[in-house]
Amino acid sequence: MLRLDSVEAAYGLSRVLHGVTIEAREGEVVSVLGRNGAGKSTTLKAIVGLVEVTGGSIRLDERDITALPTHEISKLGIGWVPEDRRIFSDLTVEENLLVGAKGGSGWGASRVYEYFPKLAQLARRRGGSLSGGEQQMLTVARTLMGNPRILLLDEPSEGLAPVIVQALGQQIAALKREGLTILLSEQNLKFAARLADRAYIIEKGQIRWEGAMAQLLEDEVARRAYLTV
Repeated sequence: MLRLDSVEAAYGLSRVLHGVTIEAREGEVVSVLGRNGAGKSTTLKAIVGLVEVTGGSIRLDERDITALPTHEISKLGIGWVPEDRRIFSDLTVEENLLVGAKGGSGWGASRVYEYFPKLAQLARRRGGSLSGGEQQMLTVARTLMGNPRILLLDEPSEGLAPVIVQALGQQIAALKREGLTILLSEQNLKFAARLADRAYIIEKGQIRWEGAMAQLLEDEVARRAYLTV
């Protein structure tokens, strides 16, 4: 469904990704794991056109989306949940959701509230007054309002209390059961392991390991080499 082939990416003159190849099949949860600064977020930003791709290709189904602008990529069904959340702090929860709405069948506010019932209780609250966990839920929910076929989650568990991480994991697992394809960038192996079918490990902008998540959990050498801080 989504494939990166030998993708090179740069911030100006600074090359960050060096031949990254990743595939996410329909209905899968795929995790991109690595330490801070390894290239996880840059990989997701390259997919949605927020980083210059200087080599390789990115394809959605059989369509080359490498050079498309971000708004066109979004229209094709790729939804991005950024690491820094980027909610509208002066808007209410309900208004934040409406900003992300594309209309048509699929995700609407009532369906989003079924997955995130806490947001229904907070519908009239301003985004800036929410806790970090509530803001993260709102960011995911707002992205779902755009009816994505693929959801890119950039380190959703970062900075959240364990009980909130557990709740967020349950909600993402529910989206997986719906058949939504998810590409998950994470440092938290325990969180990713509960959700992902397959994993890639990125280090210094290169894929160093790939395989089933079950294999990674058995590969202590790889975990120590690329994930241990």
